[in-house]
Amino acid sequence: MRLPLALRAAILASATFLTAGALAQAAPREPLVTEKQVTQLPAELVEAIARDLKMTPQQYLERAELAQRLGSYADELRESEPETFAGSWIATDGRPIVAVTTTEAAQRVSAAGYGTHMAAVSERQLETARGQLNQWIGALPKDVSSQVNSTSIDVLNNQVVIDVVNSPVGRALNLPTLLAQLKVIVSPGGGGPVDPRPQGGDTYVTTATPLSPETPAETIGLCSFGFNAVGADGDAYNLSAGHCDPAQDGAGVPSDSPVYLPNPVDIGRSTQIGAFEHSEMGEDAGGLDYSVIRLNKAGVDAGLDQPTVRGANGTTVTVTGTARPVVGAPICKSGQTSAFTCGVVLADAVDVPLDMANGTTRLVRGFAGSTCTLSGDSGGAILTGTRALGISSGSNASGAPNCNEANMVLALDGGTASIGIPVESIVDRANATLGHDLRVRTQAAPA
Repeated sequence: MRLPLALRAAILASATFLTAGALAQAAPREPLVTEKQVTQLPAELVEAIARDLKMTPQQYLERAELAQRLGSYADELRESEPETFAGSWIATDGRPIVAVTTTEAAQRVSAAGYGTHMAAVSERQLETARGQLNQWIGALPKDVSSQVNSTSIDVLNNQVVIDVVNSPVGRALNLPTLLAQLKVIVSPGGGGPVDPRPQGGDTYVTTATPLSPETPAETIGLCSFGFNAVGADGDAYNLSAGHCDPAQDGAGVPSDSPVYLPNPVDIGRSTQIGAFEHSEMGEDAGGLDYSVIRLNKAGVDAGLDQPTVRGANGTTVTVTGTARPVVGAPICKSGQTSAFTCGVVLADAVDVPLDMANGTTRLVRGFAGSTCTLSGDSGGAILTGTRALGISSGSNASGAPNCNEANMVLALDGGTASIGIPVESIVDRANATLGHDLRVRTQAAPA
């Protein structure tokens, strides 16, 4: 999918912004992670965290956990004080910040142990403004609306942001480009112990009809496994991207498109491990881009019933829970093309148009991250700490051969940027649609 060359890297531009004396006390100092949790991280993952995020493993896990606590507190404020709540984020120094529109609300936030920032308008007002903007864009002629890359909310600067194509038509819209640079992320190298069983982030291939040695190569799709899931009846599933389903036309469809573990020697003789049961994307799907792959016995026997994701240098990360996107939270993405790359959440809600093969456009809503994501990474797993955060949907580097080249080419335009679909939203939508009572496979975090 198309993604703008530069999403607002507000978290990177916030060093000056956050030193203006707007911070109150930090969040409560109770332990966030245990020493055992830190020591159980694979060594290769620790290397990726240090390289891409410049953090220690303890800082990575603590910041990821703190982001979830902040997210829960923000949800409470969003529900109880919609006219004063104006967003929340993790600052570059790790402090949790809550933006509000009144001094009274700021005092309550400070008393709860969080940093505060005063904003002009509430998040609800910004969401209303963005909704009206999206309606206006949707009513434009196709050749004009196609020049709008995305709309998003910049909570740090308390404004709606629109990104337009730098073209004659785009410039004629007379809309300001309010976007700055992104963090540049490089991909990890090879090596390290590898579990040969398929995991989240590994490769699958799919076709609209059963695969055979005679299947034309151009009709074979390639994507990445997302998170393994299980239904109330014990059936096994994998959650991936909706646009990976070759039967998907943008509307929610029941699908039987087969899914295979690729045979590297003869792709036509790959092993079928399941089939797409359902996929949907766009406005009619609540802005999501997701698919539900029902796994067969071969898929379960291969290891796709485990709570695991392919980590840095081929290692394994065990998923311990689910999470929501919080601006500033550290994230790492696993995909079959670019492997394991790390970054931060740049925006917790971004609307991006997805151009379909049939000529229509679907508006997808997800969170923005600074991870490098390439073509074929779609559907792959995005983690924060060791929690499942989202599914890779698209990026501005999808056509690049590797992350190093993507970072070089895109550096002047802000670096690589990607869109993820929140896994908790996927599960809620899939359960409401299919009634399987799905849940992401997880293992309890160590005590």
